[in-house]
Amino acid sequence: MADHDPSRIRVLLVDDHQVVRRGLRTFLEVQDDIEVVGEASDGEEGVARAEELRPDVILMDVKMPGTDGIEALRRLRELANPARVLIVTSFTEQRTAVPALRAGAAGYVYKDIDPDALAGAIRSVRAGHVLLQPEVAQALLSQEAQSSAAGRPGSLTDREREVLGLIADGRSNREIARALVLSEKTVKTHVSNILMKLDLSDRTQAALWAVRHGIGE
Repeated sequence: MADHDPSRIRVLLVDDHQVVRRGLRTFLEVQDDIEVVGEASDGEEGVARAEELRPDVILMDVKMPGTDGIEALRRLRELANPARVLIVTSFTEQRTAVPALRAGAAGYVYKDIDPDALAGAIRSVRAGHVLLQPEVAQALLSQEAQSSAAGRPGSLTDREREVLGLIADGRSNREIARALVLSEKTVKTHVSNILMKLDLSDRTQAALWAVRHGIGE
């Protein structure tokens, strides 16, 4: 593979509609800091291309023939592929957002998103943030409030609250360790304790929980 500019965000497009991929490519290729490195027409091809190209961000539809976006997300996670996946879909039933996020999506937006906002979403996701369409975020928080018996903020220690706030800010364990002057091993232990106490399965859910309870930015 040819050398690439590390300052540019490498993006893979995964959508079964060629016209959508073409439109996305046309817009993204005029962005100075974004480079479209490949395309795929379904989830299976998307996983294969992601392993081949190792993009920074994948724009992926949910509903595709054969292997859909959620199954592709699961397979990428099993392969420990480091790409951040931003779901870009016209399928507005919010029930698909929860499975997508649990499968590892870093964001969920609709195809009618403003083009400049989409570019901003790609940059945000690449930086480690969780990016959700406002109504999707509200639906997720409402669902969590109704169905979760998760712990309350008071069940966390002060240090765990600090760590959770930094998770919500998109920080990695290494960055959290630097910010709090701790070892990465200690941070990992804090993260595990936070997930256990709050009955959450991953960092994305932890970030959403933090936003809901006003922890972090």
